[in-house]
Amino acid sequence: MNRSLFWTTFGTIFLAEIGDKTQLAAVTATVRSGQIWTVFLAASVALVCATALGVTVGGVLFKYIPEAAIKWVAGTAFIAVGFWVLIKG
Repeated sequence: MNRSLFWTTFGTIFLAEIGDKTQLAAVTATVRSGQIWTVFLAASVALVCATALGVTVGGVLFKYIPEAAIKWVAGTAFIAVGFWVLIKG
């Protein structure tokens, strides 16, 4: 296992998830239900499933689409969403 890749991926995903709507939904579900471990388990399984889907799709895309094209599309999409948030906010 590539430790550098592991920690870079961990750090990126961890920082991206802090304070996002998924975390806020987990906080809300916990406050409403009082079921800390049920919400923790459900949120953890959901994140694992979403990550598995992303890794699977990414693996397939990289077989058929050049990496540079994927980077351009992803970068453009992030910039577009950023502009959309600024304009709508």
